[in-house]
Amino acid sequence: MGDLIWALITVTLAIGGLLAVLGGLYWLSGRLPKKWQEGARSWVFLLPAMVAMIVGLLVPAIRTIYLSLLDDNGKDFVGLSNFKTVFTTTGTRLTVFNSMTWVFVGTIFTTIVGLSVARFADGMRGEKAAKSAIFIPGAISLVGAGIIWKFVYDGPPFEVGLLNSITKSIPGLPASMGGDGDRIWLLERGFGGAEPPATAPGFNTFLLIVIFIWASAGFATVIFSAAIKGVPDSLIEAAKVDGATDRQAFYKVTLPYIRATIVTVATTITIGGLKAFDIVAATTGGRFGTSTIANEFYVTKFVQGRGGLGSALAVMIFILVIPVVVMNRQAQKRAEEMMGA
Repeated sequence: MGDLIWALITVTLAIGGLLAVLGGLYWLSGRLPKKWQEGARSWVFLLPAMVAMIVGLLVPAIRTIYLSLLDDNGKDFVGLSNFKTVFTTTGTRLTVFNSMTWVFVGTIFTTIVGLSVARFADGMRGEKAAKSAIFIPGAISLVGAGIIWKFVYDGPPFEVGLLNSITKSIPGLPASMGGDGDRIWLLERGFGGAEPPATAPGFNTFLLIVIFIWASAGFATVIFSAAIKGVPDSLIEAAKVDGATDRQAFYKVTLPYIRATIVTVATTITIGGLKAFDIVAATTGGRFGTSTIANEFYVTKFVQGRGGLGSALAVMIFILVIPVVVMNRQAQKRAEEMMGA
């Protein structure tokens, strides 16, 4: 109990000290010449964020890049050898392809589902209830979502698998597709008698992506719904006066108008797919060919203790995120130019 009290006192004093320093700097900025006051006050508020970014992001990023160029013991310089290992080893190469699958399949389907629900639920009876229902999974942690869906995918020796119950009830369905109700879905990479190559994502990886889509579609729906409601009624009415149907008005007017929002949502989902870890860890632990870059980084760095290769995997995530952010900014700029035209 005493340790808890001292911890609370320490946190309170730290926050109080930070506020006192910022207050003092703000007061000093008011004593400067008027032409400098506005800029100085802006820096006072930016300072904590900049310090946090440097200490919590920039320094660790530089250190991780440095460690990725060393061996697993962090002693000898090996250059790009760790990155070569990622692409020449079958297991780690598969994690890269798995992550790319998460990005493309997860982003495309999440965006389509979110946009479809936002469009067709808009203005319907029970709109709020429908959107609340699809948003609920988004309020669940990804670990919780993974555990929930384990009950759906469970197979022998468990008898609670919902998916097995569904496939077993379909007459004539082959056993390789779950027709016997005894399929172990998350362990088997093949489906319907087809086995993917060792470096290609298996069917169980796509089952995990379904969980990701289920958990992310609510977020996309809410954002798209707000954007659609922000489209000026005058634009829709003008299109209909010119003879456009509701469908044509949606594709020709609404979608171009909310293009920036679509890009933003797609970027957010893409980054989430690149960082996919929680669902994998909660369901398969990365076994049976389902590991992703983020999960492999955790296992390599913290379980196996291989600092060099683990750091290289972390740097890969960072490198893959950069073009996504750049493309997002370019798309946002084009959308702003189009709106201003």
